[in-house]
Amino acid sequence: MQIQEKPPAATPFEWIGGEAPVRALVDRFYDLMDLEPGYAALRAAHGPGLENARQRLFMFLCGWLGGPQYYTEQFGHPRLRARHMPFKIGILERDQWLACMDQAMGETGVDEGLRARLRDSFFQTADWMRNHGV
Repeated sequence: MQIQEKPPAATPFEWIGGEAPVRALVDRFYDLMDLEPGYAALRAAHGPGLENARQRLFMFLCGWLGGPQYYTEQFGHPRLRARHMPFKIGILERDQWLACMDQAMGETGVDEGLRARLRDSFFQTADWMRNHGV
């Protein structure tokens, strides 16, 4: 039997530190997507502007992490897979999304314990979102 260590906060939202760190994470994620050539396929999938995506990911992550449910209050159920169907999401896009988010978590100082848990959850979700070459 393996005993898991209890997280230092009731929710990942509290653990990360609330809205300001979530905003910083999202902003760094999209900044990296724009700056790093290694994320070119991911950036191309987002079209010309990132402001709408920035705001929606911030709203979604707040609720997904256990904080305010901004996304569902404004848009209803996230329906992630259905909402992303118009976009080509293959292994390359999945892997670039995960690498970009992991880099953003590292650069914004997300606690390593939380970062490891989020990395696992993000992988499961990102892999489930694949709709090309599956």
